[in-house]
Amino acid sequence: MAFALRAARGLGARGSKGAMRSFAVGVFQRNKPHMNIGTIGHVDHGKTTLTAAITKVMADEGRAEFKDYNAIDKAPEEIKRGITINQAHVEYETEKRHYGHVDCPGHADYVKNMITGAAQMDGAILVVSGYDGPMPQTREHILLSKQVGVPSIVVFLNKMDMVEDMELVDLVELEVREMLDLYSFPGDDTPFIRGAALKALNGDTGEFGVPAIKKLMEAVDSFFPDPQRDVDKPFLMGVESVMSITGKGTVATGKIERGIAKTGDTIEIVGVKDKTQKATISGIEMFHKTLDEGQSGDQCGIMLKGIKRNEILRGQVLCAAGTVKTYNKFDADIYVLKEDEGGRKKPFFTNYRPQAFIRTGMVTVEVQLPESVEMAMPGDSLSISLAAEKPMALEEGLRFALREGGLTVGSGIITKCY
Repeated sequence: MAFALRAARGLGARGSKGAMRSFAVGVFQRNKPHMNIGTIGHVDHGKTTLTAAITKVMADEGRAEFKDYNAIDKAPEEIKRGITINQAHVEYETEKRHYGHVDCPGHADYVKNMITGAAQMDGAILVVSGYDGPMPQTREHILLSKQVGVPSIVVFLNKMDMVEDMELVDLVELEVREMLDLYSFPGDDTPFIRGAALKALNGDTGEFGVPAIKKLMEAVDSFFPDPQRDVDKPFLMGVESVMSITGKGTVATGKIERGIAKTGDTIEIVGVKDKTQKATISGIEMFHKTLDEGQSGDQCGIMLKGIKRNEILRGQVLCAAGTVKTYNKFDADIYVLKEDEGGRKKPFFTNYRPQAFIRTGMVTVEVQLPESVEMAMPGDSLSISLAAEKPMALEEGLRFALREGGLTVGSGIITKCY
């Protein structure tokens, strides 16, 4: 899949130039709490530049490896247009935590990437150009963050070096705070940091340069609560991408949703296919370093013995044996997005067939509305039944998004599987 996590590529398979990567180098040290965060916001407001600037400022303090804009923005069509389509992962540390940072796509057609990627974030940095103000995707990303369960947001008002009238920025800030309130984030308490990512990237020490990035990282450290990890539950990880490493075997990458995976564990590969497959974990790595065990919240690669690369698919889950079942039918409570939230203009009816994005997977589903409901209008909240055309690893309380033709039609939560 073209939009599979590009970051995962470093785990082994051939990169775009056909060069081979080996598995891990060194051992990952767990001496600080690990947290997954990311940059979100409208296209061209400076998300990737900010990501590069953070790695630059942190690298100067010896807390990261500097990644320039082009290392983060990897696809040729992105560099040409300067837009990020596939997410990139970088890592850095502050006094308090170790961060894995995703530069989220801001381009409307790639919201699906954000749906599978943002569900992996324990906090988001919303980048809004102080010069341009909030845009349609700014709103859409706040809404999506709410739906996929991003717990908190910090705002970076970028391009402050281009702003002549500071009163306009105050208005922009007010507008974004109101937007956050609208989607039940604490607008008044949210930290807003003003800066210019490009200046910081170029090492400028004026107030909008390097100091603004340091301020931003302080806000991230203090405002984002420590994520609650489900370490005690049985192991489960949604498969994002699969590759094979010569002489080593098959590697599946993704974010561990809950539990702990240890080398030597026997696990099951469940979903999408009718038959459950078994495999043994022969190695785990994160950020190209070896882990003794992968814990809930880790974005990692798991090396599997006893299974071929073409036997695992994105959208399946790796799980502790006997803990996950597949279902084709499920009931859900959904919210149908309005047009200004990026949804449909028109209602839909029973037998409507959108795509459901469940964890990392995508499956066509057929919608059955309740008998008392003739149609689902944009803005409605209702309970529906869905039939998936492939068996999926489902459970009650799991969130998913419904999409069709480049639009997020609705978002829902599973209430019953059968």
